[in-house]
Amino acid sequence: MSERTKREVKEQNESINNSLSKSYQAVRSFSEELSRPLAIEDYVVQSMPDVSPTKWHLAHTSWFFETFILSKANPKYRSPDPQFNYLFNSYYVQVGERHCRPKRGLISRPTVEEVYDYRRHVDQIMLEFLEVADEEQINNFASVIEVGLHHEQQHQELILTDIKHVFYENPLRPAYLQIINKSSQPRLGDMNWIYYPQGLYSIGYDEEGFSFDNETPQHKEYVNSFELYSRLVTNREYLEFIEDGGYQGSEIWLSDAWHAVESNNWKAPLYWEKNDGDWRYFTLTGTREIALDEPVCHVSYYEADAYSRWAGARLPREAEWEIAASELSIEGNFVDKGNYHPTALSKSINNGKPEQIFGDVWEWTSSPYTPYPGFNTLEGALGEYNGKFMCNQMVLRGGSCATSKSHIRKTYRNFFPPDARWQFMGIRLAKDVHEPQPNDA
Repeated sequence: MSERTKREVKEQNESINNSLSKSYQAVRSFSEELSRPLAIEDYVVQSMPDVSPTKWHLAHTSWFFETFILSKANPKYRSPDPQFNYLFNSYYVQVGERHCRPKRGLISRPTVEEVYDYRRHVDQIMLEFLEVADEEQINNFASVIEVGLHHEQQHQELILTDIKHVFYENPLRPAYLQIINKSSQPRLGDMNWIYYPQGLYSIGYDEEGFSFDNETPQHKEYVNSFELYSRLVTNREYLEFIEDGGYQGSEIWLSDAWHAVESNNWKAPLYWEKNDGDWRYFTLTGTREIALDEPVCHVSYYEADAYSRWAGARLPREAEWEIAASELSIEGNFVDKGNYHPTALSKSINNGKPEQIFGDVWEWTSSPYTPYPGFNTLEGALGEYNGKFMCNQMVLRGGSCATSKSHIRKTYRNFFPPDARWQFMGIRLAKDVHEPQPNDA
């Protein structure tokens, strides 16, 4: 190799290292920025099994880099405490034994201060590694570092959704932040339906750059003609469903769904309450009157499905959603805007194409979370990241007001059980289109 080639390789390697280092620092610091409004007591509460304490999120995301990068890149690396591998492993069976998920709120030690020390320890060694890593090490670990960064962005969203549930369970109903809500725009006119023709479409990720394994491989799907609601379903529209007895009869509910309604005494979306005849809801900025033109959120798949039946429509299939999203740029009400809540649509900006596709709320689809044709899990423990959850879950698309813009893609597949409600989950409607056949006349 010539001196010039060596120099070019070195410069290229340094550029990759610098880029990874900047991304690493930006993502890691944002986790701590999101945690900054909390009091020390807030960090340790677990309000239900699906919710993890903020302290656990901060530790677990550090554990990820420690386990999948630092310990692999340097066999001499030692964790500040060997018990962290037990306490902060989530579901990676191949890594070792794990603490019981529903009991994460009982981990009073290590303290919050010690967890921040743990983060600083991991950050220091990670940045030192990125500064000196050679070409071979970068080739071995760059993709894993990207997984770790996107993994942390997922936990940043969970920091917000989990603390919202924690505060809701507190009778004092504390606010995460005191900010002026920005959802008081004038009401738009009625929605409209957007038509998409039948055809063979490419679905899934097939570009340069990062994606999760469950977004691949790209494949062909034949999709019948359909129409998509031009915007998200609003609180105003969902309130009509409630007032029309939506939660009072089983006719429009799936059997499992009606069981969930009765077992959990659901009367409205999570965080909604009726006092003296008026509906109010709890938000990250406190309890307030429901803004009727905001997108409805914190509804389960069961509720979204029942609403769609009541409205004479259905939920979109995930391929249909992706077809509509493929025409649009990734813009929307993400966490970067600092609203921490869905916002009302004040004006149409997409010229006859769907509004609010990205951000605001994750949109339920009617598609079960299953592998794409030709899907293969990654080797080793990282193969447990997505593949083993492809059962009894439904797909959501588009991101929410708690998602980072840099985290989302048009092919991104989120997934949750059909009864989950604590995430920012909402509804977009779809319906079938009958294409006239030559002999229909």
